[in-house]
Amino acid sequence: MKNTSSSDTYVAIMAGGIGSRFWPASRVERPKQFLDIMGTGKSLIRQTFERFLRLCPASNIFIVTNGMYKDLVLEHLPELTENQVLCEPSRNNTAPCVAYTAFKLHNLNPNANFIVAPSDHIILKEDAFVDYLAQALAFTKKNEALVTLGIQPTRPDTGYGYINFSDNNTDVHKVIEFKEKPDVETAKQYVASGDYLWNAGIFIWKAAYVLEQFKQHTPAIYNILKEGEPFYNTVEEQDFIDKAYPTTPSISVDYAIMEKSTDVYTIPSEFGWSDLGTWNSLHIESPKDDNGNAVNGKVVLDDVSNSLIRMPKGKLLVAKGLDDFIIVDEGDVLLIYPKSKEQEIKAVTKALDKEFS
Repeated sequence: MKNTSSSDTYVAIMAGGIGSRFWPASRVERPKQFLDIMGTGKSLIRQTFERFLRLCPASNIFIVTNGMYKDLVLEHLPELTENQVLCEPSRNNTAPCVAYTAFKLHNLNPNANFIVAPSDHIILKEDAFVDYLAQALAFTKKNEALVTLGIQPTRPDTGYGYINFSDNNTDVHKVIEFKEKPDVETAKQYVASGDYLWNAGIFIWKAAYVLEQFKQHTPAIYNILKEGEPFYNTVEEQDFIDKAYPTTPSISVDYAIMEKSTDVYTIPSEFGWSDLGTWNSLHIESPKDDNGNAVNGKVVLDDVSNSLIRMPKGKLLVAKGLDDFIIVDEGDVLLIYPKSKEQEIKAVTKALDKEFS
């Protein structure tokens, strides 16, 4: 593979989420991006960071996270300086965090061309992933464009947003429209048509151009954060952000600019992607025994199938007569839940917070 590194290439890894659907492993004080969910010996954020070292040096990789996770980020990524950790004082969705990152990188390098990517996704085909990103970076360096990597859908999934794209016989396609998470029948139509991709939330653009788009389409965010230009990459940056950032509108980058801009493109991609959003997605991506069980830990199973089981060291699970279950033992919490109803787990954690807080 060719060398894809460039001094103008930067990466912003989004790592501020709580990961509540991975409760009880993922907690507010240590969310899933800091966990070794896949049993590889490395946390998800560490794996993501090392993947991007193939595109740029560690000095060009920035982490955007909630302020409470700053120390955790530096613990997992000791190569970084404190200036490379952008600390959000509030959870205002993805648009303000992208705009903040763009202002900071543009201040460092007016030619900054950067990738925005989540910290907790699985990428099984890393060579292909890097090649797609290199292709996108080359396109955005030469063109005024917002690019997103779209994932070739393998099933009519209702858990993802979709991208409707035009077939123009090139590698980079114009986006026609972004679609919200569909119902099952609509998802089947999308997949059958061949004109739709999954929206993976991986974006590529020049800092200067994405700031122009914020200025044009979401000036409320642009105007607030532009006032910080004298402070970005100085000791005064955090004080400004702590005061200004919570006043920005809480909206997604899709709504703020992607759905409004006329210069949005996608690259249909296939690199073994999963957003690893739920226990079921982990079950899908994990090695399984002959009965479809993904097991991490010491177990004795009888008539157990299609289940995800995670046990701590030194603990034995004995189970019989279960199908399609999640069993996760975190020591202080034991979760036993039907896999088909896992979307309820986020609501369960909120109810527990109220009951036991």
